[in-house]
Amino acid sequence: MNYRIFTDATADMNEEMLAGLPKVEIVPMQVELDGQNYTYGPGGDLTVEQFYTQLKEGKFASTSQINPAVYHTAFEPALRAGFDILYLCFTSGMSGTIHTAEMSIAELREQYPDRKILCIDTLCASAGEGFLVREAARMQAAGLDLEELAAWVTEHRLQVCHWFTVDTFDHLRHGGRVSAAAAVLGTMLQVKPLLHVDEEGALQVVEKPRGRSRAVQAKLSRMAQGWMPELGKLVVIGHGACPEEGEKLKTAVLERFPDAEIQIVNIGPVIGAHTGPGMLALLYWGGSR
Repeated sequence: MNYRIFTDATADMNEEMLAGLPKVEIVPMQVELDGQNYTYGPGGDLTVEQFYTQLKEGKFASTSQINPAVYHTAFEPALRAGFDILYLCFTSGMSGTIHTAEMSIAELREQYPDRKILCIDTLCASAGEGFLVREAARMQAAGLDLEELAAWVTEHRLQVCHWFTVDTFDHLRHGGRVSAAAAVLGTMLQVKPLLHVDEEGALQVVEKPRGRSRAVQAKLSRMAQGWMPELGKLVVIGHGACPEEGEKLKTAVLERFPDAEIQIVNIGPVIGAHTGPGMLALLYWGGSR
């Protein structure tokens, strides 16, 4: 195949998910943590472990769009080497990153008129974006050409179901996702908000179970209503610095869905800045979100 798949550091995956598949290139992203700027991704200076250590100390983080120069640095070597590019971008429902990407791509098309560069809004985030990118790499390995894979991603992106809970309201409040009053009340009642990524690629609170056990059951219930293993048996569990809870969720999923092929991934700083430590996610193919 004469094209490369690119995505951004928002896409949370592990090495095992991509083993034996065509290489996926990652565009790094900026994270501000306790007033200092870091780069997360290839060549970066921030690890997942360092990030959550500081969050657990009470510090907060924020993220920003990818600089156009970063896109140029990431894409240009592949174009110069004669490869076309399929860029699977962080959802426009949470970031304006895709607009910066499109501007950078327009300039690169002028520099490399013989090369094709396709940019797709995944409408996915974090482990959901990683899920879709991995499945795209699987389809590339199966022989889809650039245009065929772009069409496949566009057709199936809204079938990547994202369900996750957060352990505290602190980082949702800090990022403006919930009000201060709602955060205080939710903490008092031990609410573990159930969120998902909707059809616009935006983050939405859809349920407010009380306690971690009910929160896990809420995720499993959603999966029972919509899982479509005929599209693929991959199920991804993401966790924000709580690996033990990730393993417990894996056990619970396999008890109800023994055919699931489960991968556990870290939730990186780009989404972790908004969800904080203790975030627990469940991703799978579904009929709809």
